[in-house]
Amino acid sequence: MRVLISGASGLVGTELQKQLIALGHEPVILVRGKVSASNQVQWNPATGELDHTVLETIDAVVNMAGATTGKLPWTKKYKEELIQSRLESTKTLVQAMNKTSNKPKVFVSGSASGFYGDSGDVLLDESAPRGEGFLADLASAWELEAMKAPAGVRVVLARTTMVLSRKKGALGRLLPILRAGVGGKLGNGRQWWAWISLPDEARAIIHLINTESASGPYNLTAPEPATCAELIQELGKALNRPTLIPVPAFALKIAFQEGAQELLLCSQKMSADRLLSTGFVFEHPTLKSACQWVVAKS
Repeated sequence: MRVLISGASGLVGTELQKQLIALGHEPVILVRGKVSASNQVQWNPATGELDHTVLETIDAVVNMAGATTGKLPWTKKYKEELIQSRLESTKTLVQAMNKTSNKPKVFVSGSASGFYGDSGDVLLDESAPRGEGFLADLASAWELEAMKAPAGVRVVLARTTMVLSRKKGALGRLLPILRAGVGGKLGNGRQWWAWISLPDEARAIIHLINTESASGPYNLTAPEPATCAELIQELGKALNRPTLIPVPAFALKIAFQEGAQELLLCSQKMSADRLLSTGFVFEHPTLKSACQWVVAKS
């Protein structure tokens, strides 16, 4: 397959490229700057610029572009960037697909667990309603733009959760603290943190590209739910470090404001059943296996 990828330089996009190449596929990379390789295509989502003829030979489009929500606190200006970086990229890709005569078979577009808002202990499958808050509004708007893809293009909405990696992403700031033995739960630690390992995130995207019956929203989350306290405790065990120093909720709210409540203290217990029903097999189905992978030497 030839797979067009936006957001290819990000955490998930980089892993996706690696896995596609290992499987014998050809990733085609969208870049905002000057083209420097034969598999790169220039675009400018801010102005809607993308040569639609590029898509004539593309089998699948994966849309992962968007500014990171992990940059805290969110200023008014940065919240606007979070919105526009997602919506403009998605609109540009959809417009190009509408113009091309030989359309890609599938469009996998990013979304997020934030769609559900703070949901307490409720087990969330893909039929759960949209929650409340900035991230819920953002994810919903992102999905609505993706669903404008032309008829004949299968649309998959990848509701991504916390992606566990060895260096970057959600654990980028947390791992050094835990390695130093001075980390602990955030707030009361009882909030559910949906999670998935980086390899499984990319594998799931490729699996959904290849599964012709897959369409609509899919929770990209591991099948074993975990609370914040359980995840941090398991990482501590894998690192052989104590996790006894909690961070109070009020301190997080002072430091990170709105983002603390919506990202760090928010509770989302998500179901992987719909993804599992397609035949997907996780490489890291349990929290223990994922944490052992995270701390292992690459």
